[in-house]
Amino acid sequence: MSDSKIPAKPWSGRFNEPTDAFVEAFTASVDFDRRLYRYDIRGSIAHATMLARAGILTQEERDTIVSGLEAIRGEIEDGEFPWSVSLEDVHMNVESALTRRIGDAGKKLHTGRSRNDQVATDIRLYLRDEIEIIRAEILRLQQALLDIAEREADSVMPGFTHLQTAQPVTFGHHMMAWFEMLERDRGRLADCNGRLNVMPLGAAALAGTTYPIDRHYTAELLGFERPAENSLDAVSDRDFAIEFSAAAALVMMHLSRFSEELILWSSAQFGFVELSDSFCTGSSIMPQKKNPDVPELVRGKTGRVFGHLMALLTLMKGQPLAYNKDNQEDKEPLFDTVDNLKGCLKVFADMIPAITCNRANMRRAAMQGFATATDLADYLVRKGMPFRDAHEVVGKAVAYCVEKRRDLSELPLEELQQFCGDIGEDVFDLLTLEGSVAARDHIGGTAPDQVRQAIARARERLG
Repeated sequence: MSDSKIPAKPWSGRFNEPTDAFVEAFTASVDFDRRLYRYDIRGSIAHATMLARAGILTQEERDTIVSGLEAIRGEIEDGEFPWSVSLEDVHMNVESALTRRIGDAGKKLHTGRSRNDQVATDIRLYLRDEIEIIRAEILRLQQALLDIAEREADSVMPGFTHLQTAQPVTFGHHMMAWFEMLERDRGRLADCNGRLNVMPLGAAALAGTTYPIDRHYTAELLGFERPAENSLDAVSDRDFAIEFSAAAALVMMHLSRFSEELILWSSAQFGFVELSDSFCTGSSIMPQKKNPDVPELVRGKTGRVFGHLMALLTLMKGQPLAYNKDNQEDKEPLFDTVDNLKGCLKVFADMIPAITCNRANMRRAAMQGFATATDLADYLVRKGMPFRDAHEVVGKAVAYCVEKRRDLSELPLEELQQFCGDIGEDVFDLLTLEGSVAARDHIGGTAPDQVRQAIARARERLG
């Protein structure tokens, strides 16, 4: 069906001239908001059901409307629906198609509502579903992390601060750090979902409606916790979308940091891990290359999601109450954030189980940089030496090792004792990598037994 056959715009009664062709295209949103059609139709069915219960529609009119809307939904899903830019948005496209299909009953559907509360409801319904999908992807990634952490609970690697060797940790312990960050992300999204699960429908344009509507009933039909308390607030604010975007930005920040480690670790200079060929690409000129394109792209997409958050904040910051056309610009950044976040989580959850750890390389790296120096200082403290004095003693021992190009664990007892006579044979139990990690045997520590206990507790938390 061509646009020339589309009925006049439903708001055209006030106007004496047709909309300029460029303005019509410039102000239309149907090219991107059509993805809301399921939620728009679902909201309309609930609204019609409530109107019939309130006696504003007859039951026959309600049934005719619902049947027409369900048929339109089928057309859209089959790719047969004639979207029209001249009808501006998803709402008017669906409503006009309904009227063409069922006649005057279709014209009654908009009684007691506005596109302002309609779109606010649609977006909340959409985002509520998407958040649950995203949380499920985070959960899948967390489960993958638990599996690799369990497999590598004893694998020693260097822990870093300032990207310099600090203390030995296990690879499993390192993976559990990412698990905890994602657990907070999953919780933030649940909190966001709780706050957005409030229904704007019934606020109408900005002040409510004169019809005897039952907003609690409509909210119940749509699965909202309650109707919005204030009609002005209901139609005008997009803080729920901003809150989601902020939570999404935090997830992406964590994925970007994780990506940076995978990029470093998979390089020849580190050689800690091998990424599956399925998640890498080659070079068009250098035949030896295996590029970690997936984590690099995730790292790059993080900036895109950050930008969308700033766009939404800027969009809202200057708007007076109530609804303004500016809010049409909320959808594209929101939709793109959702799409990219889901894609990044999916590829990460698929990629992590296929990682291979090079334990020998990790151990070799942990032997460099005097990773057990703090263990020697702690040993001296347990012998009665103040920590600052122990720190100085060990610093001198490290300087000696640098000069001799040896590790602390490689010095014989006599050489160690020249820095402190209290050092005994038992010191070598702590200067080994395994001794160092095993000594951190408390909740949150890197001892392999503690890592396994943390994994068990995490599995319980995930249910």
